[in-house]
Amino acid sequence: LNEQGYNTTQILEEADLVLVNTCSIRDKAEQTVRKRLEKYNAVKQESNPNMKVGVLGCMAERLKSKFLEEEKIVDLVVGPDAYKDLPNLLAEVDEGRDAINVILSKEETYGDIAPVRLNSNGVTAFVSITRGCDNMCTFCVVPFTRGRERSRDPQSILEEVNDLWNKGYKEVTLLGQNVDSYLWYGGGLKKDFDKASDLQKATATNFSKLLELCAQAQPKMRFRFSTSNPQDMTLDVIETMGKYKNICKYIHLPVQSGSNRILKEMNRQHTREAYFELIDNIKRIIPDCAISQ
Repeated sequence: LNEQGYNTTQILEEADLVLVNTCSIRDKAEQTVRKRLEKYNAVKQESNPNMKVGVLGCMAERLKSKFLEEEKIVDLVVGPDAYKDLPNLLAEVDEGRDAINVILSKEETYGDIAPVRLNSNGVTAFVSITRGCDNMCTFCVVPFTRGRERSRDPQSILEEVNDLWNKGYKEVTLLGQNVDSYLWYGGGLKKDFDKASDLQKATATNFSKLLELCAQAQPKMRFRFSTSNPQDMTLDVIETMGKYKNICKYIHLPVQSGSNRILKEMNRQHTREAYFELIDNIKRIIPDCAISQ
């Protein structure tokens, strides 16, 4: 959008384009968006009839064209894998058409785009390393709104980390729906790894390797990661944490239930016993590690 001549403004009434980035993980998140759209509609009617409003992200993916029908205020609907199509979609709106792109991608990770960090504290930053999820937990919408799991090229992650250090940032959190299952073998879906060539498999980068690459690239920067999944956290990740002082000794490990029956109903791929065993291993390898859930 920068390249299209757009800039940011703090004054809503001045905006030619308002983009609402949405979440679908809770109903309350969606209700908040609907309230916000009502507000933009009022501004549009009172002072800025040319304002365009777009809904981006998971809620756009979930509701698709319903958004154009239900929320008459919305001009464009853009799913999580279609952000790069925004200039084309805006051209559609300019020509008087509703614009929608909710196609989920098998490759898109936005690895080649450096985020503009508005309202940042200049100290801590999130760096996205995966998109989508393959777990299909029975209570979760993520695989359907964000697509199947794919990882981002480690080189592009390191470039972003180095760039952040050069801009004065001191701490990075590597972010993914399920960071421990990060796996780069040249691109493509995680579930297709078994079809990869022998060379791709031999040179693949898993999460512990990525952590190590980050820790070595910027020894004075602190690294965290979120969110971990008990079934995917391997001992090599904990060992890498123990090896590098600049990887924070902290793990966020969701515990959804203490009942194996309920875990099975939820389609979580671990048991109560496996969770305890993982905690024991963390405490054995990193005695002073903090664990939250």
